[in-house]
Amino acid sequence: MTKQQVLEVFRRCGALLQGHFVLRSGKHSRTFFQCALVLQDPAATAELCGALVAKLKVERWTFHSVISPAMGGILVGHEVGRHLKRRHIFAEKDEGKLKIRRFEVKPGERFLVAEDVITTGSAVKEVIALVKAAGGEVAGVACLVDRSETPPELGAPLCALMKLPVETFEPDQIPADLKKISAVKPGSR
Repeated sequence: MTKQQVLEVFRRCGALLQGHFVLRSGKHSRTFFQCALVLQDPAATAELCGALVAKLKVERWTFHSVISPAMGGILVGHEVGRHLKRRHIFAEKDEGKLKIRRFEVKPGERFLVAEDVITTGSAVKEVIALVKAAGGEVAGVACLVDRSETPPELGAPLCALMKLPVETFEPDQIPADLKKISAVKPGSR
């Protein structure tokens, strides 16, 4: 899929939002990808994740299983796992931190970390640390949208279906025009 085709799926689903948003990282932005609005549509999810899997096959990473951070990455990880016929597990929040609670990570098991949108990669980094602490390895990270302005240092290679840097601002550096709009926090934290 081209960048324009991916954006069209987001627009069709009403998932490309404009306004004043507080991102999970605490930074502010004029643009927000509300992936939940895409992921509620099974056909759109299958289309985007199928295209992501096609890009992953070019990368030729070797892994046994797929893992995702809750919540946003779960549907992406499940659909990527389905396309690749791989097991999918997830890390979930427990007392504000991600933990692998319901699943076993076998020593030496190699994972692909799947996420919906990456800006700073904080949730992905948490998942990578959990996998390594359990004796597993991470082959790479896959996401639908990489909206980072500078490539996040994840400790593993990144494959994004679409790279679309979105301008972000620290809370103390919000431009005057954005200050005039009430901020909303549509993310998961």
